[in-house]
Amino acid sequence: MSSPANSKVRAKVWMTPDQVEALRSACYTTGAEYLQQRNEAIIAFMYDTGLRVGELVQINKTLLRNGNSELYLPTDIQKDYPNENSPPPVTLTLSKDTVRLLSAYLNSRWKDPQALFPSRSSNRISEQGVRNMLHKVAEEAEVRPYKIDGTRGDASDVTPHALRHSVAYRMMNEEDDNTLYDVRNRLRHRSIQTTERIYDHMLKV
Repeated sequence: MSSPANSKVRAKVWMTPDQVEALRSACYTTGAEYLQQRNEAIIAFMYDTGLRVGELVQINKTLLRNGNSELYLPTDIQKDYPNENSPPPVTLTLSKDTVRLLSAYLNSRWKDPQALFPSRSSNRISEQGVRNMLHKVAEEAEVRPYKIDGTRGDASDVTPHALRHSVAYRMMNEEDDNTLYDVRNRLRHRSIQTTERIYDHMLKV
């Protein structure tokens, strides 16, 4: 049985692959037309990599390597571990779908700053800008994410961190041969115990 302390860190909200696909489709019926492809690229990129929103907004184009098929994450972008150690640099391999979408987006985006994802008014989207976009798209898609207490949430529960939790759900329930170690490596947890505490209840939801 989980301890009260462990229960506090467990993932409380997540989405299925079909729900994430609905978010991506809703990007094209929400907001300014020139932002729609960017919005889908943000969702697909986060759902592939498991990036935290604070990491996402720091990504520059130069961190994409090998024809946009790899993402290099230096130490200074990653969230620090809760101790004296810093996370090592890491390279994440991107899915073919993400590579295709990123390449199309970069070839046609309305402005070309250093940041991978600019906003309407700035050369780099903010964390709150990502949250606001996800809420609007979730409202349009009428996505009701799953919650740890067995109920279903609403658009306000669709957050960047819920999308990160959805990566773990997909890897453990929708893809073959993944282990908790694979989830740990994708989400870059400090230890496998962290992954177990957060996600052990997600299996076969």
